[in-house]
Amino acid sequence: MEFQRHRGFSITIKLTTWLLLIATVSITPSHAVPRRGPYDEKPRYGNPITEIKYASPSCRAHVSSLTEFGGVGDGTTLNTDAFRSAVEHLSQYSSTGGGMLYVPAGKWLTGPFNLTSCFTLFLDKDATILATQDVNQWPLIDPLPSYGRGRDKPGGRYSSLIGGANLTDVVITGDNGTIDGQGASWWQKFHKNQLKYTRGYLIELLYSDRILISNLTLVNSPAWNIHPVYSSNIVVSSITILAPVHSPNTDGINPDSCSQVRIEDCYVVSGDDCVAIKSGWDQYGISYGMPSQHIVIRRLTCISPTSAVIALGSEMSGGIQDVRAEDITAINSESGVRIKTAPGRGAYVKDVYVRGMNLNTMKWAFWMTGNYKSHPDDKYDPNAMPEVTSISYSNVVATQVTTAARLEGIPNDAFTGICISNVTVGMAKSKKYAWTCTDVEGVSSDVSPQPCEPLQGKHEGSCPFPTESLPIDTVEFQQCSYTLP
Repeated sequence: MEFQRHRGFSITIKLTTWLLLIATVSITPSHAVPRRGPYDEKPRYGNPITEIKYASPSCRAHVSSLTEFGGVGDGTTLNTDAFRSAVEHLSQYSSTGGGMLYVPAGKWLTGPFNLTSCFTLFLDKDATILATQDVNQWPLIDPLPSYGRGRDKPGGRYSSLIGGANLTDVVITGDNGTIDGQGASWWQKFHKNQLKYTRGYLIELLYSDRILISNLTLVNSPAWNIHPVYSSNIVVSSITILAPVHSPNTDGINPDSCSQVRIEDCYVVSGDDCVAIKSGWDQYGISYGMPSQHIVIRRLTCISPTSAVIALGSEMSGGIQDVRAEDITAINSESGVRIKTAPGRGAYVKDVYVRGMNLNTMKWAFWMTGNYKSHPDDKYDPNAMPEVTSISYSNVVATQVTTAARLEGIPNDAFTGICISNVTVGMAKSKKYAWTCTDVEGVSSDVSPQPCEPLQGKHEGSCPFPTESLPIDTVEFQQCSYTLP
């Protein structure tokens, strides 16, 4: 079941989605911006049969509907047992063609459930998976070994709504069906400090290989939306993610200690970073030692007034290397690309290449932070210094920007090898100092307004961007179809 070659496509953003900028309550699926991948044609709906088309490393030989396992899509009946039974039934086919679970039109309330290998979860265009708001229905699981504790609280954490571990060839897709985390109650409990454990995510897959997540709308996650961790060969394509812009920690897509990742053609409105690349927290991440590397991000559109379009860190203690981002659009977001780290993190962020960003109404175009304060506990090593080097930005146009850049390295541990070229930053108001820089070193070319002195070393031409493709960049999936009676 080898991946095959494919080309991406461009997306169009509907003007009406800008209304999401003023969202202060949970977003309903009716606000979703449809996304369609290059390998997923719109299914044709007949009566009484339904033909569905989906992408997969291999076409599934066995297909079942959730209703066959007692599922009731009325929005009130709890379907956790139906989902779990369906996945268990289809798992028997992992070595004989794989299985697909079809979620038909309806509102399917459920608690967390896990997927299996050689498996596709397909959501009808009118299907919504609703996460139960009953905290007692969310099992507790151990913290990630590279974090040593939950991200919100010490100790364990709640399961993610859709999870799985040690999987191969897993697909979560649909005809722009919806997964609704119903996160408002979680956000309220978080703000009131009423939770004893860390909130669950919408999708989390661990120790897995060959993952495709595509053509879905994710709304109102309790916290992070998509979290592959300790995994490889991951494609996230044509995903719409929506959350109120002040909802806590509703990151969009967070690859964590992952390699060979492709994120493309996604639209994210978030209360936190739209994409955040991570690899473990302080001494726990250093000990686990699994980097995030070989990651491609392209054609991403982001709205995040309080956070970054693309963040690297702050949990980066396993290392982050070889990240390539291009064709990025941001509107009303805090910063374009932000590197977050601190003494105690150790490891490195290096070989980061960004080109082709269009940024509109930003606080900072570029932001690097060497004094990020959070730590898992008081056992971290303050002498474990991170290395930040070989960071390239080119072909950037930004308008209505408060400050062009805020670049703060670490005293006696400067961020080096920064290259900035062909960048025009339009300031919202004239400022005497458009750039603020400490403990950084680099070069620049054709940058306006003039960068700070530590970046005024001359550079000829564009900053580097790799010319060779990554293996994940040349893969696609088979186009499969099935007719449901």
